Amino acid sequence: MQESITTFGDRFVRRIFTADEIAFASSEQALATERFAARFAAKEAAIKAFGLAHVGVDWRDIEVERQRDGQCSLRLHGRAALHARVSSDEDVAISLSHDGDYAVAIVTALKDTSSRKSPEPEPK
Repeated sequence: MQESITTFGDRFVRRIFTADEIAFASSEQALATERFAARFAAKEAAIKAFGLAHVGVDWRDIEVERQRDGQCSLRLHGRAALHARVSSDEDVAISLSHDGDYAVAIVTALKDTSSRKSPEPEPK
């Protein structure tokens, strides 16, 4: 990530990340590269988790939002929101981690099954 930022500068960062993502990542310069890398990993994970690889979404259509309590969530915009294979009864979970030169992210869509009817008992 640092090599891309160094080589392509602000243009690269603005092409991949939303204004809010840039503001958060840049708020602590010592952590900026790690924060950008973790968000990039989350965007890639979301593309795979939601079946968006062949849709051609803009990187900024997938946004990592930091909540007040420190947790992160995903917000989909544009083509990503339109084509994501995730239904309204699914809760999307995201986990980010970074340490030194490594960043990882996991995105899952958890289906709410609590409102489903139990199967009828089989007749005896």
